[in-house]
Amino acid sequence: MKAVPLIRRRVVLATDAFAEAVVWRVHEPVPPSSHLFKYRLAYVVGGECVLRYDNERGKGDHRHAGGTEKVYAFTTADQLIADFEADVMRWNREHGRA
Repeated sequence: MKAVPLIRRRVVLATDAFAEAVVWRVHEPVPPSSHLFKYRLAYVVGGECVLRYDNERGKGDHRHAGGTEKVYAFTTADQLIADFEADVMRWNREHGRA
């Protein structure tokens, strides 16, 4: 059974910045995640990925910001999108792009 694409969207936020979200429903969790979603969400500014949320096999749900990687506590796909959007807005404020 193949993964079912749910979201594939790229939104241009400035001449040098875009956010991209790709989410699939999978037939079994991507270990060690326990939910039925595979995803990657990225915020790219000036050609550099400054924020990324993803769940890759062996790592599970996590978030990259700058040079750090931290565990992300996935609850729902809607909350994932909301958390990512809030992170993008926070990043923009902190970097004078609000």
